[in-house]
Amino acid sequence: MKKNVSRGLVIGAIVLLFVLFFVLDLSRYLSLEYIKSQQEMLLAFYRENTMATIGIFMGIYILVTGLSLPGAAVMTLASGTVFGLFTGTVVVSFASTIGATLAFVVSRFLLRDWVQARFKDKLRAINQGISKEGEFYLFTLRLVPVFPFFIINLVMGLTPITTFRFYLVSQIGMLAGTLVYVNAGTQLGQIDSLKGIVSPGLLLSFALLGCFPLLAKKGVSLIKKERS
Repeated sequence: MKKNVSRGLVIGAIVLLFVLFFVLDLSRYLSLEYIKSQQEMLLAFYRENTMATIGIFMGIYILVTGLSLPGAAVMTLASGTVFGLFTGTVVVSFASTIGATLAFVVSRFLLRDWVQARFKDKLRAINQGISKEGEFYLFTLRLVPVFPFFIINLVMGLTPITTFRFYLVSQIGMLAGTLVYVNAGTQLGQIDSLKGIVSPGLLLSFALLGCFPLLAKKGVSLIKKERS
C-alpha cells in the first residue's frame, strides 16, 4: 500500500513538472538562439558568481536529464560557451550522469516490475546482453549513440544492472561524447559574424560531431575483437 502511494506521489510530481515545462514554454530558454542572445549576460554573471552559476546550471541540467525533457544537447553546447572546455566538460559529465541515474532510478521504481512481467520476451535480448557482456554492453550503448540517451536511461532501469554500475559506466561511456559537444560549444560562442561560421575551429568541431559515432563504433569493434 505504501509503495503504491509513493509511486502515485512520484508520478504526480513528474506529471506536474512536465505540465509546467510545456505550459510555461520553458523550452524557449533551452534553445541555442536564446543562449546566443544572452551570451554576454551569462558570461558576466559567471565571472561574478562562478560557483552559483555552476550550481544553478547543474541543477537545471540534472532536472532536464532526469525528466527526459528536451534541451540537454543545447545545454551541453552552452556549457562550452560559458564555462570553456575543461570546466564545461567536468560540469556536464557529472550533471548528465547524475540526471541519467535519476531517470534510471525513477524508471526502475515506477516501471520495472510491470514492464518485466508484461514485456518479458521483448526485453530478453537486453537482459541477455547485460548478463553476457555486463557493463561493456551499457558502455557500448553510451559510446555509440545509436539510441537517444534518455531511452537508454529508462530501459536500463528495467534491467538487472545495479545503480552504482549504471552510474560508473555512464560517467565513463559518455565522457568522450560530452567532450566533443562541449568543444563545439566553445567554438559556437566565438561566432560574431558570418565569417565565424566557416572558421577552422568551428568546422573541426562539427566534423568531430559528425565523425564521432563512426569512430566510436570502430573503437568498440576493435575492443570486442581483442576480447574474443
